[in-house]
This record gives sequence, structure tokens and C-alpha cells, in this order.
Amino acid sequence: MRIWDIAVKKLCRNHLLGEHRELHAIWSVLTKCKKGYSRHPETIRWQGRLKALYLRHEELVKEMQARGYNHHSPLNYNLAKGSAKQTIFVNSIKEQIQILRKKKCECSV
Repeated sequence: MRIWDIAVKKLCRNHLLGEHRELHAIWSVLTKCKKGYSRHPETIRWQGRLKALYLRHEELVKEMQARGYNHHSPLNYNLAKGSAKQTIFVNSIKEQIQILRKKKCECSV
């Protein structure tokens, strides 16, 4: 489970769509008080930052649409509370770039 802190334009198809799916999972855990993945470091870092998570979702959606994908799973803006900026990282951006490079995918990092 991962929400990247890298520009969405740099993500390959698999990482773009995968992040979108995982973002919805984190959103559901945090907004519906679900227990699954509630203690995962990636989920914990978004606690109190639903606005930032919402904004990341909007960036993903914009990029998905630019690449020709349909999007039918909007988030409820009324639940987007807290900080609009993410300042906590599981891995630094530099480490995230290294992780993506090792995957040898089509991400442009």
C-alpha cells in the first residue's frame, strides 16, 4: 500500500492506477473508521490530512483523464478535513524515486 509523493505525470500506468485504487482504500479506512490497514504506516500518515489526500486524488484523476481513462469514483469533498499538505513520509521522495527505479517500470523518475 502506497501513496507516492512524486508528480503524477511521472507515474507509469500501473503505478498511477494502483495508487488511485490504494488511495480509495485509505480514504475508506479513515472516513469510515474501518480496521483493515488502519495501522499501516501509509494509512497513519494520512490521519488528520484528508484534505491533502483528497487533493492527491484530484491530481490522479486529472492525470488519468488526460491519459484517456474514465473516472467514476469521486471522493466526498465534505469529508476532506485537516491539513491540505502532506509533510510526513514513510520514505523520502529521494527514496521513493530509488524504489521506482528498481522496479524497472515505465515511470519517468
